[in-house]
Amino acid sequence: MKGNRQMYCQHCGMSLTEFKFIFADQPVCQQCYLSLQNTSSTTFDRQELLSRDRVHIDDPLAISNLKKIINRQLELKYHSSTQKLIVTCVGTDRSTGDALGPLVGSKLTNFRLNNKVDIFGTLEAPVHATNLEEKIEVIQRTYNNPFIIAIDAGLGKNKSVGSISVKHGPLRPGSGVNKDLPEIGNLHITGLVNVSGYMEYFVLQSTRLNIVFKMAKIISYALAKSLR
Repeated sequence: MKGNRQMYCQHCGMSLTEFKFIFADQPVCQQCYLSLQNTSSTTFDRQELLSRDRVHIDDPLAISNLKKIINRQLELKYHSSTQKLIVTCVGTDRSTGDALGPLVGSKLTNFRLNNKVDIFGTLEAPVHATNLEEKIEVIQRTYNNPFIIAIDAGLGKNKSVGSISVKHGPLRPGSGVNKDLPEIGNLHITGLVNVSGYMEYFVLQSTRLNIVFKMAKIISYALAKSLR
């Protein structure tokens, strides 16, 4: 801390001697900062989100709207008569926030999807930083010009936490935690599970399972309805 002025967390009252975080323009300790970020209320504008191909987990229409977004995106680029559809769910069950991908993959395996869809990345067999390149090579050797939907968790601004986005182009795994990993996918779905900007690894570890589980349910149900 600068000077001799003692500062205290405005939420719990703890003396701030090592770290200083700001929440709502007030100094708070690290633990309270993460807690407040996780529990702060989030409002959303459905039409504004839909205009950017996004939905929010608190929207009761999230599954149906996400299905429509996925269908619209697939109609633009996916050729069902010539391309095998691959869903690659990136992440690890060793981190709560990063478990979104494996949760989606495991849920998808419980649906009766047609034989045009293969799934990589589940809780039992996750696709993560250490084996991603290997899995990409397996897909490239096994399939001829597949269409890949990649799914991963992400970090973002506080007001965006809880939103799920669908975008054309490859997923860049690890970008939120400054990892240089290979790109994957023709289309990618990202769920923003927590805030970015401070100690991203710790933030992912401390992410509430409830948020991740709700996202996994919405994404898996929307995909299953879209791909059947």
